[in-house]
This record gives sequence, C-alpha cells and structure tokens, in this order.
Amino acid sequence: MMRTRPLKVALLGCGVVGSEVARIMATHADDLAARIGAPLELAGVAVRRPSKVREGIDPALVTTDATALVKRGDIDVVVEVIGGIEPARTLITTAFEHGASVVSANKALLAEDGATLFAAAEKYGKDLYYEAAVAGAIPLLRPLRESLAGDKVNRVLGIVNGTTNFILDRMDSSGAGYSEALDEATALGYAEADPTADVEGFDAAAKAAILAGIAFHTRVRLDDVHREGLTEVTAADIASARRMGCTVKLLAICERAADGKSVTARVHPAMIPLTHPLASVREAYNAVFVEAEAAGQLMFYGPGAGGPPTASAVLGDLVAVCRNRLGEATGPGESAYTRLPVNSMAEVVTRYHISLDVADKPGVLAQVATVFAEHDVSIDTVRQQGRLDSEGLGGEASLVVVTHRAPDAALSGTVEALRKLDTVRGVASIMRVEGE
Repeated sequence: MMRTRPLKVALLGCGVVGSEVARIMATHADDLAARIGAPLELAGVAVRRPSKVREGIDPALVTTDATALVKRGDIDVVVEVIGGIEPARTLITTAFEHGASVVSANKALLAEDGATLFAAAEKYGKDLYYEAAVAGAIPLLRPLRESLAGDKVNRVLGIVNGTTNFILDRMDSSGAGYSEALDEATALGYAEADPTADVEGFDAAAKAAILAGIAFHTRVRLDDVHREGLTEVTAADIASARRMGCTVKLLAICERAADGKSVTARVHPAMIPLTHPLASVREAYNAVFVEAEAAGQLMFYGPGAGGPPTASAVLGDLVAVCRNRLGEATGPGESAYTRLPVNSMAEVVTRYHISLDVADKPGVLAQVATVFAEHDVSIDTVRQQGRLDSEGLGGEASLVVVTHRAPDAALSGTVEALRKLDTVRGVASIMRVEGE
C-alpha cells in the first residue's frame, strides 16, 4: 500500500544535472512513486543565481541559503550536485546531522575526503549513495559494492572520462593532432572551456580512487593515485600503436598486488591491443573492465557524462535511498576493513613502448640493449628504421623498443640511462602497454 505523505527532497545545485533531476522527478512522478511506495516532493532548490529562469521549477522553491535548506529537519533526502570540496562537504555532513540521507555526484569530494562523509553517515544512521560520481548512467558502483560483495575483485581497468576518449578516438580515426582533436571536442560540447581536469587526468584520477576503494575494501584517496594526462600524446604515438595492432586510451587502472597485500591506482595513457574489449570504445563513451576471482571478466559500457545520463544514476540512487527510508533501514556504507597499503607507481609492474631518435650506425642497438640488460628489463620487440636528416642525408634512425613486464622504477631508470648515451639523440615518446 502506498504511503500518501510524500518524501521531501532538497536539491543542491540546478545546473545541467540538477535541472535534469528536477525534470525527471516532475515528468515521471507517478512511476517514481509506484517504485518507491510514496510520492516524492521537491521541497527546495539551492542555487547561486536565483534570478535565473528555471523551466518547470516553482520560483518559490528556489533559495540561495543552502545551509538553511539542509537544516530544515523535514527533508528526507538531499541531492548534492554542486561539486567541489566546500561548501559541499559541510552541507552533506549538516544534512546527515539534521536527519536527511544524501545522494551525491561529487567525485572530487568523495576522492579527497570520502572518509569524513562516510563517518558522518554512519554516525547519524543515514545513507550516502553516489553512483553518479564515476560513470554517469553506467551501473557500476552498486554492482561492485553489492553484486560482487561475495567475490574478490583483483583488477579494475577502465575508460572513465568521455572527453579524453573522444580526443584519442579522433586522433586515431582521422590522424588529427591533439590540439585539433581538442578543438573539435570543445566545439561539440564534450570539452569544457578549461579542459584541464579532463585532459590532465584529474577527473579520471578521482574516479579511480573511488573505484579502488570499493573494489578492494580499503581507503584510497586522490593523492594515492598516480596521474598522467594525454597532452603529450602525439599523432606519431597513435600511428606507432597502430603498427603494433594497438590503440591508445587514457586508462584508470586499479590493481591488487599478486600477493594480495597491497593495491595500486593509476591513470595514464596506454596502448592496448585492438582485440581488447576497451579498444572498441569510441567517441565520448565510457567502459570499465572488472576482473574478479569467481565472476571472471565483466564489462560495463555506456554514456559516462552529460545531464540525462548522470541524472539517471542520481534518480536510481534516490529511489534506493527513499525505499530504505520507508523501510527504516540503510544500505551498505563504507567497507574499508582490509586497510591495504597503496603502492607507489614505482612498484607497479608494467610494459613500455619507447621510441628513440638514434644515430644510424653500427653498434647503436647493442648499446641500447646493454642499458636495458643493466636495469634487468627484458626486451620483447625492436623496430629500427633509418631516415633522412634536414639536408636529405642519412645518419639518423628511429628505434622503437617494446619491453616485457618490469617494475616501473626499473623502466624509468632505463630511460634516464638511455638519455645519457651519445648515440641517442632524444627520447621521442614513452608509453605504457596494458591489456595483455
């Protein structure tokens, strides 16, 4: 039997995502009520610019006093979509203190200080749901947190930023350089006016921290995640990957060590084989590949950003939290019982693709191979091609080395030693190889 008294929802933020959440709450009100067991009522909307016209939202609900809204005491659920660290953190903890559960899409806050939020939710016996924080409409966090709760996840490998995937896809499909591909992404609305958070990997790193924390039942903060962006990826790198039967993706990689006693989380461009499922993820789509002990390999794919997809995830959480509210229960909170240490990138075992500009003369390859051997890095393949200099004469060559797996520290030391060789004119590019 449906309860007639509505559950009251406060909305913090009414931008692209927030306005879509409000729209869906209004247009699908009857369906949402049937699924929850009680109607929803939008009880207030906190914004920075109250004079802005917001279609479908009663102006009487709009306020600039977000603190007063979350302190009302009659609010059942607060939906936070303003982003950033403050005032979001204080507003969320205040909401818990005054009796509301919270649905958030705030990846930056969860990655930076999720522990504070989880502690407050537990203290006041409230829910904190955040499916929309990582992969938009893709149901990913709840399967990791609930469906795979009885399994052991060993690796999470994913494309979690649509802007960077669009840029790399354009570079691969059209031969465009980074700047050209970024300009196209901006023109189509995939990239922000300031794309730094996306192209430098900050967005993906925050998501990696959240994924690693859930997958490995340990606390992983943003500072624990090794981060590299894609601004140094060139058309030559893309072409070289093609010659290897690979493509380049900006990957978020979360791994449990072989002995199970530590974990790593990293974000960086990498070459992956065209046969890998992630290689076929095009345009601005996201996909995450999960490897679990019993379940095996699972892949989650779909639109990872934008108003409607993100709002879909928010509404899914809102329904779940409201059901818990009616049942006077809470869903799963933070699971960080393993307390595993997070290793640095230097300890990660990986492969490298290294492109060198070298002198085209006998003995160069032997010198290069000796450096690799001295650092205990085994070579998988070598490709050397002579080329003409600016005067149309020979004397220079391109040498591409692909290694076997080795600790990242050893590979980094190898590269530094190569730079000191007289016969090495320069290191044209360095990229890790994943997915094998």
